[in-house]
Formats: sequence, C-alpha cells, structure tokens
Amino acid sequence: MMFWYGHDVSGWGWFAMSAGMILFWALIVTIAVLLFRAVNRPHEHSHVHAPAAPSAEDILRERLARGEIDEDEYRRRLTTLHAGPLTKR
Repeated sequence: MMFWYGHDVSGWGWFAMSAGMILFWALIVTIAVLLFRAVNRPHEHSHVHAPAAPSAEDILRERLARGEIDEDEYRRRLTTLHAGPLTKR
C-alpha cells in the first residue's frame, strides 16, 4: 500500500491516476497537432469565384465581334432580348 497526500492509493487508484494522466497528455498533444494543422493549412476557401456564365447580350456581342452576324442582325436580336419573353397566342 502506498500513501499519496494522506490518501490510501492502491489497485484501481493507481490505474485511474495513470489512465487520467495518459488521457490528459493525449488531449494536450491532440490539441497542439490540430492547432498546428489549422495554422499551416493552405487557404482552401480563398475568395476566387468561377466566372459567371455569359449573358445573352455577351454572346451577341461576341458573335458580332467574330463576324458571325452583322450589325443589323445584332440590333434586331438585342431589341428582341430587351422586349422580354414572348407570349403564346
């Protein structure tokens, strides 16, 4: 039997103290590793956004610039776009 601070510590007491100390240090090491990883991790969530899909007007401008449509066709289609959705009769 061994006495520790006036308490009889034997059998399960030694086991409980040993297990508690191991768990304590395991917790400290785990926290340290997680903090280290968090600090040294590359920023995966950077503020780089994918470009938005081109609008219908952008596509028309590109087609005009490439020479696929002439200026009259461009203006006619642009007017149709600005007129809004067509209604079915």
